[in-house]
Amino acid sequence: MGRRAVRYEADCELWLWPGEKAAWHFVTLPPETAAGVRALVGGRTRGWGSVRVEATIGKTSWRTSIFPDSKSGSFLLPVKAQVRVREGVAAGDRVRLAVEILL
Repeated sequence: MGRRAVRYEADCELWLWPGEKAAWHFVTLPPETAAGVRALVGGRTRGWGSVRVEATIGKTSWRTSIFPDSKSGSFLLPVKAQVRVREGVAAGDRVRLAVEILL
């Protein structure tokens, strides 16, 4: 018997973290979503506390990981350039995000 997929959906703001050598775009998961993810995965995380997910913004889905963020107490989802271009979104835009936890 396989596990039932757990999917979270939320409207989130895409934001830019300006690094020294590159700029990175992220979405911060809402606190209630982060709490659900923590309860679901328990201690079963990967390197740096990451959790594997399938993310969807608009019609674009991709496999990636979410990472814990001590500043917000939530998880961060990196959003790669290919997704931003396909969906026509940029930093400051609100996006409809779905994340399915891959255990």
